[in-house]
Amino acid sequence: MARYRKPLLNNAAMSKRKMILLILFILFAAIQFIRPAKNINGIVTAARFSSLYNAPDSIEHILQMACYDCHSNNTRYPWYADIQPAGWLLQSHITKGKSELNFDEFASYSARRRISKLKSIMSQVNDEEMPLRSYTWIHKDARLSDDQKKILLAWVKETMDSLTAKQ
Repeated sequence: MARYRKPLLNNAAMSKRKMILLILFILFAAIQFIRPAKNINGIVTAARFSSLYNAPDSIEHILQMACYDCHSNNTRYPWYADIQPAGWLLQSHITKGKSELNFDEFASYSARRRISKLKSIMSQVNDEEMPLRSYTWIHKDARLSDDQKKILLAWVKETMDSLTAKQ
């Protein structure tokens, strides 16, 4: 004698589930057309931090790998930046990062603000607040080794000391 099995979901519940999934899919597809502007201008000016202070190649490399994506006018975008809402989240991080410090516009800062930003760089690198963990989790090359931190911090301190002496 065969037992009758009750379906896990009845037809009405299944239709409701399919309708919800269809609506979610349509919404996901629709938001793909709402894209933030990309942070790419392709111009490296004399106002850039490393140009202003003649940064050695080792410092420039560290800044490019760990800082410039969020703190300059030229971001290297990963593949998932074109998938929304990930692109919106990235743009939010970039906008916030540039509002705090923009290496491409460092020369436009007052001497006092430059010194303040250099102190902040030293503090945040020492305290491992920068680069952000959420960034280094995906961008493994942005993780600063102890040697890279020492090199960067020594150069930033030297630059800050030379600015302070000029005041």
